[in-house]
Amino acid sequence: MSGFQRITAGDAKALMEQGTLNVADIRDAMSYQAGHIRNAERVDNDNLADFIDSIQKDDPLLVCCYHGNSSQGAAQFFAGQGFSKVYSLDGGFELWKMAFPELTEAN
Repeated sequence: MSGFQRITAGDAKALMEQGTLNVADIRDAMSYQAGHIRNAERVDNDNLADFIDSIQKDDPLLVCCYHGNSSQGAAQFFAGQGFSKVYSLDGGFELWKMAFPELTEAN
């Protein structure tokens, strides 16, 4: 895959069910704490390098924001860092929490 692919919440859930799916949530800290995709890691400039070093670049990476707009730029960035399967979540977390509340957690 070159670059990234936009996927629906249903496709993202299917990837999650297949096994190792890393989820990078790029929203602000308060929004993340209020609710996020199960096992998502909040990623910002402060922990970006550690996040990139901590996961396998061949594992699928889903990038999530509020509504699916900012995640596209972030997904392109991760693809440029050598990640081979990068996805941007269409509709973002707002759509995800309505579609799959059982796969949503809060801190």
